[in-house]
Amino acid sequence: MVSLGRAGVSAYFISEVGNNQPGAIILDFMKENGVSTEYVNVLPVKQPVSMAFLNEKNDAEYSFYRDALDIHPEFKLPQIQTGDVVLFGSFFALNPAVRPQVRAFLEYAKAAGAILYYDVNFRPSHRKDLGNVLGNIEENYDYADVVRGSDQDFITLYGIDDPDKVYSEKILPHCRNFIYTKSVEPIEVRSLLATAAPEAGNIFKKSYPVAPVETVSTIGAGDSFNAGFIYGLSKLAPEPYLRLAETQWDSLIAIAQAFSANCCTSMYNYVTKDFAKSLK
Repeated sequence: MVSLGRAGVSAYFISEVGNNQPGAIILDFMKENGVSTEYVNVLPVKQPVSMAFLNEKNDAEYSFYRDALDIHPEFKLPQIQTGDVVLFGSFFALNPAVRPQVRAFLEYAKAAGAILYYDVNFRPSHRKDLGNVLGNIEENYDYADVVRGSDQDFITLYGIDDPDKVYSEKILPHCRNFIYTKSVEPIEVRSLLATAAPEAGNIFKKSYPVAPVETVSTIGAGDSFNAGFIYGLSKLAPEPYLRLAETQWDSLIAIAQAFSANCCTSMYNYVTKDFAKSLK
């Protein structure tokens, strides 16, 4: 969201923060970077904290610390219009405690003509919850116009590391557009062509090499990829249901990679101000 705000995209964060100093720092930082916090609920608990630890390849492993809350306040929602992009994902989009509100918002956004982009982002630390949330994951696929996930997401969920198998067996029955990332390996795109029915097997399939980057940290690489893709969509002004031509995929993946690569050159999990300024 900070990357989008820095890039000049009108960005609204719909979520929750804790009622303590870390929560206040988060809200202030978003405001400083052009992200609206009008729709963020402040909860009567401490702000959850995620800690990332880099290995010798500068890839991150995560630990999460949070207070439990049984009752969550109702979401405050912005008005959604045709062509808006809604990004949702991670465990927040699955959590049974807020699932009714998430589902209602997704249904509202879908009916309003928004493009829904689902970042699976299912961490191994939540594997114990899989039996309770797998139905929510598949329901998210149904709502989504684009599903993006990493090899680790689908290994954790299904024990599958083949993008074609993930797409044909898990994604295509629900969603036509799929982006599969695997660290420095090529980005895989699969998409049902606009005129094709799923059973026709008329699938757009393309691999996009990842350019070498002198990586300082991979924290935020996937989130920045999402931001770049959404930034590209904001310029493309797509119609609902997101039927994309190859040239459009090429453009969107290129800008998504540029955002991600820039993020990896620093210790921060968003693009630099200089990079964002260069877009304008």
